[in-house]
Amino acid sequence: MMYDQYNNHGGDGIGWLFMFIMMALLFLGVVFVLRYLSHMNGSTSKESTALEILNSRYAKGEIDKKEFDEKRNDLKA
Repeated sequence: MMYDQYNNHGGDGIGWLFMFIMMALLFLGVVFVLRYLSHMNGSTSKESTALEILNSRYAKGEIDKKEFDEKRNDLKA
């Protein structure tokens, strides 16, 4: 049996498997945090998109001024 300086036997690979699992968990954690942060910042773009749609509908004449003002106030609240 060969001995080396790290594990005193032939190198069964358990250490490498553990390291691979830990790196995968770390990678998934980073991906999760980045996705969470990107969704937090995306809330303002959804509001502006809704306002753009509302402006477009008003410009096309699909809704009148009263309905436009009501919906715009709801979006800003």
